[in-house]
Amino acid sequence: MNSNIKIVLFTITLLMPLWSEAQFFDPNKGCVVDNNGNCVSNTLLTAMPFLRITPDARSGAMGDAGIALSPNSNAMHFNASNLVFAEDQSGFSMTYTPWLTNLNLDDIFLLYMSGYYKIDDNSALGGSIRFFSLGDIEFTDNGGNSLGTGRPREGEFSLAYARRLGDKLSASLTGKYIFSNLASGQNVNGLDINTAQAFAADLGINYRSKTTLGGYKGEWSHGLSITNLGNKVTYTRDNEVRDFIPANLGLGTSLRLDLDQYNSLTFALDLNKLLVPTPISASILGPDGNPIENPEFDKDGNDIADYREKSLFSGVLGSFNDAQGGLREEMKEFSISFGAEYWYDRQFAFRGGYYWESAEKGNRRYFTVGAGIKYNVFGIDLSYLIPTSVIPNPLDNTLRFSLLFDFSVFKSDLGN
Repeated sequence: MNSNIKIVLFTITLLMPLWSEAQFFDPNKGCVVDNNGNCVSNTLLTAMPFLRITPDARSGAMGDAGIALSPNSNAMHFNASNLVFAEDQSGFSMTYTPWLTNLNLDDIFLLYMSGYYKIDDNSALGGSIRFFSLGDIEFTDNGGNSLGTGRPREGEFSLAYARRLGDKLSASLTGKYIFSNLASGQNVNGLDINTAQAFAADLGINYRSKTTLGGYKGEWSHGLSITNLGNKVTYTRDNEVRDFIPANLGLGTSLRLDLDQYNSLTFALDLNKLLVPTPISASILGPDGNPIENPEFDKDGNDIADYREKSLFSGVLGSFNDAQGGLREEMKEFSISFGAEYWYDRQFAFRGGYYWESAEKGNRRYFTVGAGIKYNVFGIDLSYLIPTSVIPNPLDNTLRFSLLFDFSVFKSDLGN
């Protein structure tokens, strides 16, 4: 049974970009509707969606916020420019995330390892490895005959350089190689499947300043990150078009208040928007309420949606004004992450957060909670996701954890 579930998941992954053409766009309502006239989700679709999975338990407990948080090695995922503001000279972390535990698929997981080293007060290097294992699967033909066993997997290798541009400002550049091997060598519905590969870059900016609020000293942090800016990919050898990977624009802010020498409180807020074209419906509702062909769907008449044929940069730059529903729909493509973190004596942490996404853009909504402990060279973070929408989440009711190591206790302090 588990193998059958996996086959369905892989088929969905490979064919999802083709399904967004099924509904109609209603100009009066400004949304995509079903046959009953109800607005339905018009989700932004990309290849390699695993790149947008929050990989660490700390941010995972804070509603997936992390663009402007106080830095540790997991800043590699959100905004590597934070690394030069790290208090420690070096650090390493490893996170294990079970996947689809509600379906009893115990061999699917995400493993994320990241680390950094501060060269001096003004520069830092970071690196990370992300590995998404989808377990083992037995492939069969239409007659049920075995075609062998496959081991679907995806991964990312990243290397970053971050540098101060002033006392309060920093920037970073990250290069990465990404692969997605779901069913390489197999044939699905007449399509030969191969490994999708991409090279991408992340750009990050961070601004930090000391502040006083309500009589408490603290720190404001603001961040901007553009992640997964890379080439389009294909899973099939004879595919005429390639799919976008999940390039993303993130804006974040956080405020840390030191209540006294033992207690501190941090609030964090992130806004994220995918920099990919919005799917366009093949049909729209005419003045009489009946569906007609959408003239904007396939202008060149090659039976391929024009939004799928856009180049990388036209897709990224056009992602702010290409929605059929105009600005109203564009604003719904922003997701919101909010989180709070309390530390006692810089050793014990308690966290909570909330993630919100528009019902017309995926409808993912959930609370998160978690805790952390740090002792000398070692730290551990835990997080738990509590769903609040009817849309199932692969991490529903899942406990994940991160291990963190601070190697600077064995070295001389940098004087930060």
